[in-house]
Amino acid sequence: MDLKYEEEQSRYAAWLHWSTLAGFLTLILTFAAYVFNILPARIPLDQLPDLWNKPASQYLKLTGMPKGWGWIGMLENGDLASLLGIAILSGCSIFCIFAVMPIYAKRRDLVYLLICAFEVAVLVLAASGILSGRH
Repeated sequence: MDLKYEEEQSRYAAWLHWSTLAGFLTLILTFAAYVFNILPARIPLDQLPDLWNKPASQYLKLTGMPKGWGWIGMLENGDLASLLGIAILSGCSIFCIFAVMPIYAKRRDLVYLLICAFEVAVLVLAASGILSGRH
């Protein structure tokens, strides 16, 4: 049985492959930078056991950590740099959807184009924290 893959399936799969690979490599590299103290930790390792059992609000207050996306400004810290890999991995679907949108636009397939646009808008809105007040 010969399967023919549509152009958008191939593009989505390629973007999914490369974006997950980028996220995974980012996780490995940032973790190595943390473990080998290439990027110093914002919170000393010996303090973590005492902080991990605290509620999130108290943890943030005790450590001076920002809420929401504030960690982006602290990527020079090894313990926070790994969040970049997690953000890349959690955003993979957005990258993939963006990648197929030009195909739908070229075909003038407005239904799929609008579905993709709304899906991206919902994902970006959810990630922003605006609806939960955590931005």
